[in-house]
Amino acid sequence: MGLKAVVLLSGGIDSATTLAIAKNEGYNTYAISFNYGQRHSFELEKAAKIAGLFKSEKHLVVNIDLRKFGGSALTDSIPVPKDRNEKDISHGIPSTYVPARNTIFLSLSLGWAEIIEAEDIFIGVNAIDYSGYPDCRPEYIEAFQQMASIATKAGVERKSKIKIHTPLINMSKAEIIKKGVSLGMDFSLTHSCYDPISSGKPCGRCDSCLLRLKGFLDAGLKDPLEYS
Repeated sequence: MGLKAVVLLSGGIDSATTLAIAKNEGYNTYAISFNYGQRHSFELEKAAKIAGLFKSEKHLVVNIDLRKFGGSALTDSIPVPKDRNEKDISHGIPSTYVPARNTIFLSLSLGWAEIIEAEDIFIGVNAIDYSGYPDCRPEYIEAFQQMASIATKAGVERKSKIKIHTPLINMSKAEIIKKGVSLGMDFSLTHSCYDPISSGKPCGRCDSCLLRLKGFLDAGLKDPLEYS
C-alpha cells in the first residue's frame, strides 16, 4: 500500500513543488485544497490539474468561507498591495495576510490525516522568499507539530505520531522552481496571483506575482504564464 501523506495544495509554485517532492519520496499523496472565499479562487482549478499531474490518490477541496471574518485583502474589500519593491515586500505583515489561515488549514489536514491513517503532512511554507506571514516561520511549524502530537488519538495512544514536513522552509524561490522542474513540474499549471483579472490571468504587480517573477529570473528560466 505504501506510505500516505496529506499535502496542502493551493495551486501555486510552492505547494506544487511540495507535492512533487512528496511523490518523489515515495508517498501516496492525498492533496487537500481550500476554497475559503479568496479572491484568487482561480487557483483551485490549477490545484486540480497539479493533483492529476502527480497522480494523487485523492484531491479534496474543503469549503470554508473566511469572508465572514474578513480582515484580509484576499477575503475582504481591502486593496491588494501592488508595485512594492523587494524591501517593502520583506518588511512587516502585509494586508494579504489571512488571520490564522495556516492554523485552520493544518488543523483540517491533521483531521483528514488521522482518518486516512496518514502519518505525514506536507506543507509548502517558506521562510526565505515570502511575504512576511507569521504562520510560515519554522517556530510556528514546530509549535503546531508539538500540538499535533498531543491533540490526536493516535498520538495519545502512542500508535503513531503525525509529522509535519516543510521541505521548502529554507529554500529561495529560485531554488524551489529549479527543484520543481527537476521533478517534472509544469509551472504553466500553477497560479500565484492575488488579484487576477476575470480570466485568471495574473496581474504581474502584486507581491506574489513579483516574488514569482523574481524567482524565475534568478533561476535563469522563463515564467510560462502570460501576464496582463
